[in-house]
Amino acid sequence: MKNRYGLANKNWHSMTSDEVIGCLETNDLKGITEKEAQNRIEEFGKNLLPEGKKESPFIKFLKQFNDVLIFVLLGCAVIAAALRHFVDTGVIIGVVVINGVIGFLQENKAERALEGIKNMLSLRAHVMRDGKRIEIDSADLVVGDIVILNPGDKIPADMRLIKTVNLKVEESALTGESTAVEKSVDVIDENSVLGDRTNMVFSGTAVSAGTGLGVVIATGKDTEIGKINKMLCDVKKITTPLIRQTSKFGKTISVSIVIIAIVVYFFGAFFRDYGTSELLLSVIGLAVAAIPEGLPAILSIILAIGVENMAKRKAIIRNLPSVETLGSVSAICSDKTGTLTKNEMTVKAVVTSDGYYEVSGSGYSPKGEITENNKEINIGNDITLKDTLLCFKSCNDSHLGKDNKGEWIINGDPTEGALLTLAEKSNEKLENLSREATIPFDSEYKYMATLVKDNGKNIVYIKGAPDRLFDIAEKEASKNGEKGFNREYWEKQMKKFASTGKRVIGAAYKKVSKDVTSIDHDDLNGEIIFLGLAGIIDPPREEAIEAIEKCSEAGITVKMITGDHVDTAKAIGKQMGIKNADMALEGKEIEAMTDNELKEAAVKYNIFGRTSPKHKLRLVEAIQSHGQICAMTGDGVNDAPALKRADVGIAMGIKGTEVTKDASEVVLVDDNFRTIVNAVEEGRRVYDNLKKTILFILPTNGAQAFLIIASILFGTLIPLTPVQVLWLNMVISITVSMALAFEKMEKGAMKRPPRNSKAPLLDRYFVWRIVFVSILIGGVTLLINVNLINRGYELMQVRTVTLHIIVISQMFHLFNSRNIRNFAFNKDFFSNKAAFIVSGVLILLQLLITYVPFMNKIFGTVPIKPYQWILPVLIGIGIFIIVEIEKFIMRRIDKLIEKF
Repeated sequence: MKNRYGLANKNWHSMTSDEVIGCLETNDLKGITEKEAQNRIEEFGKNLLPEGKKESPFIKFLKQFNDVLIFVLLGCAVIAAALRHFVDTGVIIGVVVINGVIGFLQENKAERALEGIKNMLSLRAHVMRDGKRIEIDSADLVVGDIVILNPGDKIPADMRLIKTVNLKVEESALTGESTAVEKSVDVIDENSVLGDRTNMVFSGTAVSAGTGLGVVIATGKDTEIGKINKMLCDVKKITTPLIRQTSKFGKTISVSIVIIAIVVYFFGAFFRDYGTSELLLSVIGLAVAAIPEGLPAILSIILAIGVENMAKRKAIIRNLPSVETLGSVSAICSDKTGTLTKNEMTVKAVVTSDGYYEVSGSGYSPKGEITENNKEINIGNDITLKDTLLCFKSCNDSHLGKDNKGEWIINGDPTEGALLTLAEKSNEKLENLSREATIPFDSEYKYMATLVKDNGKNIVYIKGAPDRLFDIAEKEASKNGEKGFNREYWEKQMKKFASTGKRVIGAAYKKVSKDVTSIDHDDLNGEIIFLGLAGIIDPPREEAIEAIEKCSEAGITVKMITGDHVDTAKAIGKQMGIKNADMALEGKEIEAMTDNELKEAAVKYNIFGRTSPKHKLRLVEAIQSHGQICAMTGDGVNDAPALKRADVGIAMGIKGTEVTKDASEVVLVDDNFRTIVNAVEEGRRVYDNLKKTILFILPTNGAQAFLIIASILFGTLIPLTPVQVLWLNMVISITVSMALAFEKMEKGAMKRPPRNSKAPLLDRYFVWRIVFVSILIGGVTLLINVNLINRGYELMQVRTVTLHIIVISQMFHLFNSRNIRNFAFNKDFFSNKAAFIVSGVLILLQLLITYVPFMNKIFGTVPIKPYQWILPVLIGIGIFIIVEIEKFIMRRIDKLIEKF
């Protein structure tokens, strides 16, 4: 049937309704027969979206262990079990399982986006079948069905309209349009974009006013929302920079560990007098020592703390690594409506033949003033302006009021709501005129009219599209009475409004005799007096303007991608302070571009208008092709594929659809662009603290590995057992390093450019510092170890003291790591109380492993004398001082490099 009708190749909007009905072999009055409907269901399938594949929780849990470092640890556990060292085996496996459980519990990214799209679909539909109006499940709709549309209905399938009566459809979730779209049956240009196809309605949108009749031209996966559904399925979600960095780091470490372990084993076997069992245990200890097994857990904890902090700043993080990714964002692609703007239509200016008036305030709150040359206008002294406001108030079906939170809201059309709010801002209370009759707004005539009584006179007020009112106006009102209509003046004023992104509404009136009680379109011919124009805009959020400026300082480019018209987008972009806002790219231009052309345009332009879901997705991919980390905001289902593809998808919590939220990593509680910048700040803080944590943890592994390797090379007793190594790694990771998660944001963090996403996890200085501290701690510990053995200390005593030297040295090194290059003692030294708390916890844990009998048995330790604690403490203080001297020298080197 698709071939017979050629559905995939049809531009239904460019065909007449009769041509569409003929092509689909249906009838605009009777519809299709039940038998034909069944035949078409068999050929087209049900009006349902395909089910996506779901991964079981068990498989998700197993995936937590798909890591090279984990494989190395498990290999060590197998060897330890073969040697019948079951305590070592149990502890190693326990550590692996704990890490897996933490990763599984923190994995919040549930793929519910497809289910959310299904929830948008209508459940029932009113259709004509066999000449009868019946109600059916929307799943049973087929191509060719004639569907009846009424106010409040969800559109059940994509349709070509064949009849409309004042039909308006809310399409913001699909197209990004900020206002309800007026629909008609007129033929539309073949190349028009989705948002301009006013003779079409689409599945998942809703009827906000009027009635209509449509013929189904696409169902299920072939609808526009079905195409979005497919895009969501097809979009390959890219990994975050942190995951890419840690994955590469893990592979490098694991390969190095295996090679070193093999070399050390053979060296010990051929050149030293070690038994096979003892040597294998030493090599296991070396592998366990070198692997930072506590790192995944502490990274998850640090990210989780970042999630909690962001929640306090009204950004809900749905995926842990996205906390860090936010800190590396270099481009933010934002929707306009509701994100950069308030999504509350507001009259900002009124013009009459007598003057130009500015209107303060925003949204639906009636607080504000009408001024001319910065002076408030007394409405009683400006009859033309007063009549204009009376027209807007009387010719209006919306209602202004407060919700249960005390916020001003509008019930009705947003544009009419804005005009009603304007009237309420008058410094003189405008009376509620008695409405006698009404001509509802009609897309064919493009105006609304009401007959009212005013002081015994009958007046017809008319409100509508300016060009339509220009056509019927014969005169215009002024302070000196009525005069000839100056169309050239009014068209100039209209263009002035439009050039600044304002939507323009006109007002006019006609006096009629007292005996007139009803009106129709014929009554509006002749004697129409034009009153004025109102310029309406969806006002920018003031805090969003400040946020964009802050983004600029941080090296982050803000791009506006919207479904609105290009002129409107450019005007808003200029007000927001977006760079290059005088240049814009339209959806149809994007459509004609190759991928390479779009890559260049994505960098050159920052304003994109009349975009479709496919355009948004291509733009995100084009930006990412330059190596940029891209965040994408949105609230409609049309944004979902791009949100899923972006490095960070950001959904609106208040006005966003469930589809958008489920396709995103971040949900803004307050729908505020400023919150994104707050999240970026937190992301940069988190990443800096992650780097500090790595700088702190890895010397522990390095020192232990150095100690074991050196012991084997020199043929001395192995200083640490595998289980003691695990204790060192886990206790330092889970206790001391947690303090770094609470460090304040680095000074100037939001003044530096985003980091390079391809940069390695460890730069040259970090590698140097880790090697330096590892050799420092490991070397000193080895010397003390050999000295204690030579002085006749028992092996378990030596190992106990060795544990304390490494732990206490790392505790002091924590305070070095709180500032990577700067001096540890500064005004913020006591600001992080967690650093002191965890140090106390660490000391307590070391007392437990030293003096609690069952821990002595598990970890191979023994109680030591109080004076034996002095040596580890002195060594820790010494290492702290040496590292501070190294930092001082490196700062001096930095300054010398800057000079030259």
